[in-house]
Amino acid sequence: MATRGTPEVPAEPYPGQRLGLPESGRGSLAGWRARVAALIVDWAASMAVAVGIFGTVVVTGSGWQAWMILATFFVETTLLVTVASGSFGQLICRIAVVRLDTEPVGFPRAALRQALICLALPPLIIGPDRRGLQDLVATTVVVNRR
Repeated sequence: MATRGTPEVPAEPYPGQRLGLPESGRGSLAGWRARVAALIVDWAASMAVAVGIFGTVVVTGSGWQAWMILATFFVETTLLVTVASGSFGQLICRIAVVRLDTEPVGFPRAALRQALICLALPPLIIGPDRRGLQDLVATTVVVNRR
């Protein structure tokens, strides 16, 4: 309530309010801790799969073998975001990638989003409501599953 002579200051919107998302619970914006944890889990899983398929040369070698962990990461995350709305790490951390128009993410949008993540710079450019450049381009957002 404003007092005489002082204007009323509007309440600071919570992250996701402008997108029509709830403040907390299922469908609210995922926190940074869960998002970073999911990325670490995804990278570790991709390393394990790449080493299992190509051998330890993916960790110690150079040339095309050095790119196999990143390629595995791209394939794993793209396919799982397309099918399950979240990568292996996101499923474990109980977060999901969803489109703002509530349609399924789909393969082209998931591939675009993951390609931008693989470039490393777009996820570091954070826009409003905790959305990286990859989410802004793909019109997606990462939300809590619970």
